Amino acid sequence: MAGTNSERELLTEGPAIILAYPQLGENIGMVARAMANFGLSELRLVNPRDGWPNEKARSAASRADHVIDSAKLYGTLEEAIADLHFVYATTARDRDGYKPVRSPIVAARELRQRFKSGQGVGIIFGRERTGLTNEEVALADEIVTFPVNPAFASLNLAQAVLLMSYEWMKTGMESEDETSFQAIEQRPATKEHLQGLFDHLEDALDARNYFRSADKRPKLVENLRAVLTRPSFSESEIQVLRGVISSLDRFTRENPRGSGVPDDSSKRRGRKVQGGGDND
Repeated sequence: MAGTNSERELLTEGPAIILAYPQLGENIGMVARAMANFGLSELRLVNPRDGWPNEKARSAASRADHVIDSAKLYGTLEEAIADLHFVYATTARDRDGYKPVRSPIVAARELRQRFKSGQGVGIIFGRERTGLTNEEVALADEIVTFPVNPAFASLNLAQAVLLMSYEWMKTGMESEDETSFQAIEQRPATKEHLQGLFDHLEDALDARNYFRSADKRPKLVENLRAVLTRPSFSESEIQVLRGVISSLDRFTRENPRGSGVPDDSSKRRGRKVQGGGDND
């Protein structure tokens, strides 16, 4: 599956994800996949309607087998949270009561702090169709709710778990700007490389009578160079562009690359092509 790498560290920590009376096995599998994406691994299931184990769940998990295989089954929600010290209940509906209501990022920070101190923590998610009852919400310490469209606030089960798992992952990063991989560092092109590109392109355009009016040529060249100096090219990017120009210079639509001997008129003009990147 794209994005998986068995040679890298598999993160398996964090709060327990507790699904209260889930219905479809496929939804449980998608929850497991969302958890695995962001390093969570402890899945607790309260009396799933379609039973457990469930092959549809495994299939939908898309190889998050470590989450599926270690999932724990409970008969009641009370049993599922009995060993935990602090629990959030997720809901999109207004609730009567006195429980604090937190945003996902605030809730994730609280969970991270308590988890690091050695406390058992968890997040409760309700049924796909009706969510959690008031009695079930009452079992939690606090409520977490998502900033969604108030007129269309319903999230599916895996979406809700994904959002909380993402916020959990962010709290463990050194910076919110951190990414899992970086672009390969490129060596900036020297002015010599850039001048070579100018000369190469202008020579190719001259051969095709692009600069049709001698009095307009200086301004056209100025505009062309202004465009090409804006991107701050790397050496490899210059080579790519030179290769494109060389290909256009040597091959025509009537005689494309691979059709035979290319047009060597550029060589007959005596122009030296540097770093052209031809692949013939």
